[in-house]
Amino acid sequence: MELAVAHDTVARWQFGITTVYHFLFVPLTISLAAITAGLETAWVRTSKEKYFHATKFWGNLFIINLALGVVTGIVQEFQFGMNWSAYSRFIGDVFGGPLAMEALIAFFFEATFVGVWLFGWDRLPRKLHCAAIWLVAGGSLLSAYFILAANSFMQHPVGYRIDAVTKRAELTDIGRVLFQDTTIVVVFHTLTAAFLTGGAFVIGISAIHLWRAKRGTETNRRRITVMRTSLRMALVIAAIAGIGVALSGDRLAKVMFKQQPMKMAAAEALWDTEAPAPFSVFSVGNVNEGRNSVELEIPAMLSFLAESNFHSAVPGINNRAEYEAKRFGGEPDDYIPNIFVAYWGFRLMIFFGMTSFVFALLGLWLTRKKFWLSPRHRTGEDEPPTLMLTKNTPLNGFLTKWAWRLAIITMVFPLAANSFGWIFTEMGRQPWVVFHLMRTRDAVSPGVTVGTQTVSVVTLTVLYAVLAVIEVKLMAKYANAGPDTDERAPLKDPRLRGGDDTDAPPNFAY
Repeated sequence: MELAVAHDTVARWQFGITTVYHFLFVPLTISLAAITAGLETAWVRTSKEKYFHATKFWGNLFIINLALGVVTGIVQEFQFGMNWSAYSRFIGDVFGGPLAMEALIAFFFEATFVGVWLFGWDRLPRKLHCAAIWLVAGGSLLSAYFILAANSFMQHPVGYRIDAVTKRAELTDIGRVLFQDTTIVVVFHTLTAAFLTGGAFVIGISAIHLWRAKRGTETNRRRITVMRTSLRMALVIAAIAGIGVALSGDRLAKVMFKQQPMKMAAAEALWDTEAPAPFSVFSVGNVNEGRNSVELEIPAMLSFLAESNFHSAVPGINNRAEYEAKRFGGEPDDYIPNIFVAYWGFRLMIFFGMTSFVFALLGLWLTRKKFWLSPRHRTGEDEPPTLMLTKNTPLNGFLTKWAWRLAIITMVFPLAANSFGWIFTEMGRQPWVVFHLMRTRDAVSPGVTVGTQTVSVVTLTVLYAVLAVIEVKLMAKYANAGPDTDERAPLKDPRLRGGDDTDAPPNFAY
């Protein structure tokens, strides 16, 4: 029994490490693709060079992120055969459907048209080139949809039957798998979180350049214009996405209260069924005694969040665990997830996500008219631009310093929110890998030893650490370089260029 537990634990650690690391890239890939497409569309429509330079700058960062995301994502699928072969045999006919669609449809668009976009700047008409990046963005959205549909099946299995002979799950209705309520709500929540992440990323990079910018040359002035445009655009995106995250999060919580009441009880450290149920702001739980020793609560708020009714009953951990044990066998303790991880993962997800949203609203207010330049700028001296609420305000220096710092710090917050969100989602479902169909301990590969798994975990962790260093250095290098505002935009029709440049090197490489 101890070996089985260790076997399961090591396998979960490996999948958890690789999944959380991979998901750092996914939201940025989704959002930066769409942001780049929107900027190029603005350039095609207006022919303003600031949009062209912004497109090239954020597009380069998108490509670096996409490359690392693909590399780390490949490992995910291999793990289903490495550590989770029992899971793959049982549920592969259902789980494999959305994943096959992701590879054959969504990833095809991404992989094909990202090459067209990269090397087609001087070879394609503007509108056709712009269409390529929109297809890349669409492919990234489809990719997320199919993968989230597969994960939603694990949370709430539908559209399947269990074969009486093989005892394996078989797909009966792909439509239910792709379009069930869980999938739709999870997709909306994840995509709005992705755009909050991308908006915060653009805000942070733009703030770095604007904080240290100097206006002495025409090149610097053009660079400031590009970064101002990017900052304002990103603030709007983050603010709208933040609203979407809040609304979709509320809807997702209501769905989970019905489908996975134990997960939400763990998220609130609600030990016994209560009507009305309070929302826990802060608590210190005693798992052994099944109670909280310290509590700070908002009365009846959890009932409202669960059922939109301040008086409805919400199932508690103890009551639900006893129900699960009677229905599926075993002891009630076997059905209680890690309360500490679920409780704080849920709160940290909300805190980091909503803090980014608040910072975006603050940034929109601070930049609501324009960037006021200090008197030194108006005399031509090379000093960084300052952000002022009004002209000659005595708080200008203090507010400016903290406004830029908050803008830079918020770049990291949505990434943390995404990570804690996935940890809560997967840990709160335990002990099930497929809810009410297959326990996690029964899903691991029986022929893989704990020693082999340990070597695999260590190797992948070291490899991912190396990739993290590469990613940070590449992103820092191109982010610090800023947009190349001296680059000339391509002609509207590449046939007007003249000359033969078929042997010219690619216009982008890193």
